[in-house]
Amino acid sequence: MSVTIVCVVGARPNFIKMAAIMRSLAADRLFTPHLVHTGQHYDVALSQVFFDQLAIPAPDTELSVGAASAAVQTAEIMRRFEPVLEREQPHAVLVVGDVNTTLACALVAAKFRRREPFAWRGGRRSRPVVVHVEAGLRSFDDDMPEEVNRRLADAVSDLLFVSEPAGLDHLRREGVPDHKVFFVGNVMIDTLYAVREQAAHSPILEQLGLTPREFALLTLHRPSNVDEPAGLAELLRVLDEEVAAHLPIVFPIHPRTRARLTTLDRLRPPRWVLSEPIGYLDFLRLQSEARLVLTDSGGIQEETTVLGVPCVTLRENTERPVTVAEGTNVLAGTTRAGIAAAVRSALDAARASRTPRLWDGHAAERVVKILADQFRVR
Repeated sequence: MSVTIVCVVGARPNFIKMAAIMRSLAADRLFTPHLVHTGQHYDVALSQVFFDQLAIPAPDTELSVGAASAAVQTAEIMRRFEPVLEREQPHAVLVVGDVNTTLACALVAAKFRRREPFAWRGGRRSRPVVVHVEAGLRSFDDDMPEEVNRRLADAVSDLLFVSEPAGLDHLRREGVPDHKVFFVGNVMIDTLYAVREQAAHSPILEQLGLTPREFALLTLHRPSNVDEPAGLAELLRVLDEEVAAHLPIVFPIHPRTRARLTTLDRLRPPRWVLSEPIGYLDFLRLQSEARLVLTDSGGIQEETTVLGVPCVTLRENTERPVTVAEGTNVLAGTTRAGIAAAVRSALDAARASRTPRLWDGHAAERVVKILADQFRVR
């Protein structure tokens, strides 16, 4: 049979991961993929540019939910996604990551009933098989919206594809049966390897007047870091005094962060280079050439680990512990003392790192091979 699989994206990290998965699905004639973009990230800088640069097929369906509170956005995605399933009657729904889109579409798929049952390795059923790629990650910080999303998405998923060993341990402790869990590696890294050479030709350094290895790169978007203007201002002051005094900071400002910045007066050149959000290829070049990356993003912790670039994570925790245990990542928190110590540690030339197991550019191929095995039943 032909397996109809609805693949869902909604935000920047989803696009990077789904690019690799869509390529691998297209190479297997068993699958008929249908790409849905919920519109959680909907502007050019955070959405369309990734489709263009990563050669992701145009979405078959766009839900155009736009910005809203977490509850309203999740509810609206659910409301608009159910008719897609009714129309397409998929055998499987594949979600990635931990954003509102991930949870909303996993929940709808778990409750949906097809008009006709079908057979797969798990038996005969009417519900689509819910597939979660990048399952098992845990920060153990319940104040993070993403932590809620990832826990609940895992709970309703039938197949869970894990990117690092800690995910296997977490799911086992939570009682998920081993036959539902597969360690496949990191699909985000597949995309990095696929476009790394192309990104090396990006002119972004010249456009911003930067010299390789003579700047730091900063991203901030976590609610805990940016939603309180006074706290954000203090964090930027610490970064100005502890980092920008010695190394210019390039700061592409996320729309969420910009909306909460009360002033940019302190962030003056040449210590700071401010920009709008930057496309994936340009941003990958900036990461590759930075002396240091400072971030509160999970994906950037992974990318810097593979690139071998020192990374300081401006959080008290990480759901990607392999980037600390084996990679280039150092947890800093947000205090002056923590940031200063982490920067010193990250820049220590003697600090060893390695690429985690199965972060080899073939994770999406493993995902699709396992999916094919699940659906090729007699």
